[in-house]
Amino acid sequence: MIRVVSRATILHVDLDAFFAAVEQRDRPELRGRPVIVGGAPGARGVVSTASYEARRFGVRSAMPLRTAAALCPEGVFLAVDGAKYRRVSGEVMAILRRFTPSIEQASIDEAFLDVAGSEALFGPAEEIARRIKAAVRDELGLTISVGVASTKLVAKIASDLRKPDGLVTVPAGQEAAFLAPLPIARLWGVGPQTRAALTELGAATIGDLAAIPVDTLVRRLGQHGATLHERALGIDPSPVGGDAAARSVSHEHTFGVDTADPETIEATLLALAEGVAERLRGGRVRASTITVKIRDSTFRTVTRQRTLAAPTDLAEPIYRTALELARPETRGRRIRLVGVAASGLEEPAQLALFGEEDPRRHRAAEATDAIRHRFGDRAVTRARLLRAALPGAEDRDPTQPLERRRLGPRPTAGERESTQPHEPRRAGDGAWSRPDRARPTGDPGGADDGAEPAD
Repeated sequence: MIRVVSRATILHVDLDAFFAAVEQRDRPELRGRPVIVGGAPGARGVVSTASYEARRFGVRSAMPLRTAAALCPEGVFLAVDGAKYRRVSGEVMAILRRFTPSIEQASIDEAFLDVAGSEALFGPAEEIARRIKAAVRDELGLTISVGVASTKLVAKIASDLRKPDGLVTVPAGQEAAFLAPLPIARLWGVGPQTRAALTELGAATIGDLAAIPVDTLVRRLGQHGATLHERALGIDPSPVGGDAAARSVSHEHTFGVDTADPETIEATLLALAEGVAERLRGGRVRASTITVKIRDSTFRTVTRQRTLAAPTDLAEPIYRTALELARPETRGRRIRLVGVAASGLEEPAQLALFGEEDPRRHRAAEATDAIRHRFGDRAVTRARLLRAALPGAEDRDPTQPLERRRLGPRPTAGERESTQPHEPRRAGDGAWSRPDRARPTGDPGGADDGAEPAD
């Protein structure tokens, strides 16, 4: 059923160059300088966020750090401080909750708000957006860009158009006209493969797409074609909901030098499993499926997954499963990257029929979590990891904090290319590919297809 809204009451709030902006705020000597967050310029990782000064040199999120260093040799390169960014993100979300309880945090630096019930107290939606912008600027020293529209889809696109510190309002009834001149890559669900198919049909802009008959799109793209036609008109039935589910938790690590050493690979998998398990416990969920990602020195990328006998939030079963899946794919190869993901998330209340894992292990794990939260990620570690040069759990994946959420529906097959509004892309060495399918990096059809996200 399509949700019909007669007023523009949906806000998309997006922090501008968030990680870099926080560093420039906290270190005045960096203001006005090109700041690149992600690691050392010679490292093999990627850019997490680049300040607008760095973007003038062509530096972008998800770009290899070495490429960024070549483009911007005067850039200030900083490591990712995940703990600090999460803390500041929490402060921003607290400001947003002053204006409405209807919030859906899409990632560490963006959120959707429905302010329909708040207009009597704070004024029209655009006035609320101005108040929020002023509060974030005055209290936190950061700028945000806001899109105001009748749907999440249009609000998100609007917030991207006038960064930084922008405010774009699309009145209800003008969604299709607003979208029409924009390139099709801005639309959710249009990745490289879909963009190529639409280009063959003569669609370069969203307006071109809207003009194509629905039956033509369905013949070419299946039911996803009908969905894209609705989106091209600005139709988006998804409501704003703060309880949208995180569908998976993942960490990955790129080695400084490709390695074939089993001990190095296995210790890395253990560290990643620890990080995943800690985030599961923090989100009060357990996972029933474990996936590993392996990328070798030729950039061949493979993912393998297995469903557990019972859901877990402990590192040991996650690690054992990841190790069994990874060993056949790493034997005899030089490995560039490994990753561990947990999915099929369920709340403990849903797990009574499966039986409880050893409660002593859970108490020990929770005590370890408490110590790490108070004294730092490396306050307690396994002996096997003492000499491993691995990032801590706080440093690996700050972009999508796992919160306690109600489980939501999975995307349809036609949505596989889409960057979902509640499941933003994150910077990394590559997208997670489909389970049990090997494909080289750069092959279209991965989860991260689509236009590069703005931050």
